[in-house]
Amino acid sequence: MAAKALSFDVGDYVVYPKHGVGRVIELQRQEIAGMQLELYVLRFEKERMTLRVPTNKAESVGMRKLSSDKTLREALETLTGKPRVKRTMWSRRAQEYEAKINSGDLVSIAEVVRDLFRADDQPEQSYSERQIFEGATSRLARELAAMEQVDEPTAQEKILEILRKAAAIHNKDKAPA
Repeated sequence: MAAKALSFDVGDYVVYPKHGVGRVIELQRQEIAGMQLELYVLRFEKERMTLRVPTNKAESVGMRKLSSDKTLREALETLTGKPRVKRTMWSRRAQEYEAKINSGDLVSIAEVVRDLFRADDQPEQSYSERQIFEGATSRLARELAAMEQVDEPTAQEKILEILRKAAAIHNKDKAPA
């Protein structure tokens, strides 16, 4: 492996697919099983979790820098689309939603948020739908917050505002003339 793996600096925000947005707080060298390893030490504030990732494994686990502005715009644009609800069993859809969230791909996460959003005038969500929706929204909001340098509740409100406006437009389309 002559090519240098992804490089992150202390203080950088990064996205770890299974956990969302974290911050590199330290670069460490440790000897594990007689081998010298360089590790990124990541801190996930919301989960109060610290994760150590070998620098040479960062790319293979899908760790990445925050999304580009173009990707963020694409994700926010996705939220304005018409929700796609498949008529498959909930357990299968739930697995697909979880896979999209854990992919770490911002646009895929936005699709889950869009598809599971319920406006005030729509039927209630089940407990598991609400859990997945809140998880996806939180993941999207944390990356949005880090990119726009605002707090997570502000980012979450921006996402919900986009969803409410989109729902109003799509529900108007359904209204009988």
